[in-house]
Amino acid sequence: MIHSKLLGENMKMAFETIRTHKVRSFLTVLGVVIGVTVAIVVSSVLLGFEDNVQASLNDFGINNLFIFKFNPGFHTGRLTPEERTRKPLTYEDGMAIKEQVPAIKDVGIEVFPRVAQGLPRVVYTARNKGHELTNINFTGSTPNYAEVQNVKMKDGRFFTETEDTHRADVVVIGYNVEKTLFPGESALWKPLEVGGNIYLVIGVLEKKKNTTIGGGDNDVVVPYRSYRKHHPQDDEHFITGMAYPGMKAVAEDEVRGLLRLRRHVAYSKPDNFGISSAEQAGNQFRDILSGVLFLVVSIVSVGLLVGGVGVMNIMLMGVTERTREIGVRKAIGARKRDISFQFLTEAMALTGAGGVIGVALSLGISFVMRIAHIPSSVPIGVIFLGVGVASSVGLFFGIYPAMKAARLDPVDALRYE
Repeated sequence: MIHSKLLGENMKMAFETIRTHKVRSFLTVLGVVIGVTVAIVVSSVLLGFEDNVQASLNDFGINNLFIFKFNPGFHTGRLTPEERTRKPLTYEDGMAIKEQVPAIKDVGIEVFPRVAQGLPRVVYTARNKGHELTNINFTGSTPNYAEVQNVKMKDGRFFTETEDTHRADVVVIGYNVEKTLFPGESALWKPLEVGGNIYLVIGVLEKKKNTTIGGGDNDVVVPYRSYRKHHPQDDEHFITGMAYPGMKAVAEDEVRGLLRLRRHVAYSKPDNFGISSAEQAGNQFRDILSGVLFLVVSIVSVGLLVGGVGVMNIMLMGVTERTREIGVRKAIGARKRDISFQFLTEAMALTGAGGVIGVALSLGISFVMRIAHIPSSVPIGVIFLGVGVASSVGLFFGIYPAMKAARLDPVDALRYE
């Protein structure tokens, strides 16, 4: 009870000191405010982006395996000479996986321009009347694309096996493609020009919940054989294998063994292709974010260090200004620990207030970012952590001023002018 009363009195005195010296107190904890704000804002963006990426990956199917000539994931470095010269996967590779891997339920195959580091990327443009869109994800696909890639239709339908076999010039477009090229009207049964060829729009994909990766809502998909008819030079293949539920790991091993055999990979050599999944890509992206977060924390620590030094400076100044007050308190019975506890409480209250301001600013910035459709997520634990770290800075840097105040001789303190 006595300790609670003492803590309450110390907190009251601490906030009275802050109120009396508003500008000085704010400038003192400015480093703490900036550090806490930056740490929470960056963490919220990284967490929000991570959630968005994982949701985007899951949209492609949690049982799917993504098979490409490179590892289908997030790359942070340059390709090796061996990777740059790898041959693309083939349509026949995809069909072999479908027919010879028991753990695979179905296989989707996409074809698009050759991907090679150092070579210019082939960009196709979609046009309708006076409108055009250049950043499209233009691919040729097998008719089971919608089922394997777990996409849903907004309007119309997907193309059929018959249309693929007869190389029909039909196309299914993404939500944003319709919105951009057919403003105010339905795109169904309207012509669309892509790469100098005219296709008939037979379906529009539903707007994706998450568009962080995978081409967003700018998909333009035509039948596989129709694509090869118009663009025979494009031979880059991306294979999606849909595993039976609970058999994804088995399917991955079987696919790896089959492709190593088909691509003549020696027993002692590593794979010359990549296999990934939504879970693996998500883990890889999480590792990248962890590195970024570590860098941010290191930078923020400098701001907290500057704020801590400022707190120590103002507390030492406070000891000097309140020397007579300390002498009076000691003369009427205050113990050393009472004096040190008072100054530690003031230091923690000062940086804690800076932490609260930083949290408030970060929540406001996060709210504005969400309005601007920037992924941002602030967990409640991060808020408490921010205030806790700020208070800890006050505790650490307030120890020396508190000890100095506690060691003052009461007689000398009362004589101080």
